[in-house]
Amino acid sequence: MLKRIIQNVTSLGVKDIYLVNSWRVEKSFWQSPVLADETLFGYKMLGLEQAKDTAMPRIHKKRFFARFVKNELPDIAKNSRSILAHPKTEHLCPAGVDRPVTLAVGPEGGWIDLEAKTFEDTGFVSYHMGARILTVETAITCFISRLCT
Repeated sequence: MLKRIIQNVTSLGVKDIYLVNSWRVEKSFWQSPVLADETLFGYKMLGLEQAKDTAMPRIHKKRFFARFVKNELPDIAKNSRSILAHPKTEHLCPAGVDRPVTLAVGPEGGWIDLEAKTFEDTGFVSYHMGARILTVETAITCFISRLCT
C-alpha cells in the first residue's frame, strides 16, 4: 500500500511526505525494506513519470509520534491550514482551499483519540470525507483532490 500512496501523492504534487509512527502502525513497519531510501526513490520516480513532473518530493521518517507532533510539526505547519483526516468529527473537509495545507492522515484503523487530541492541541482541525470509512490510500487521494478543487 505504501508504494501506491507514495506514487499517488507524488503524482498529485505533494513535495514533503512525513511517515509518522502511531499506535496503530505495526512495529515491524519500521524495519521493512520498503522504507529503504532507494526503494522509496523508485516509487517517487513512478509518480513523477505519471505526472510529467521533475520536482522530487522529500520523505521524512518520524518514529516518535509525540516528539514530532509537539516539537517539529508546529514549525512545519506554520502559515498553512492544518487539517487532520479523522472520521470522528462533524466537519466535512473544505473544498478549494486557496493556501498551503498540512494534511495528517492516519494509518489503517485511524488515529487513536489521544493522537487526534495531540494534533488538535497543536492547531490541527479534524475533518472527514463522508460517512464511509476509507482506506489510507483512498482517503489521501480524496482529501488532496477536494482541498485542491
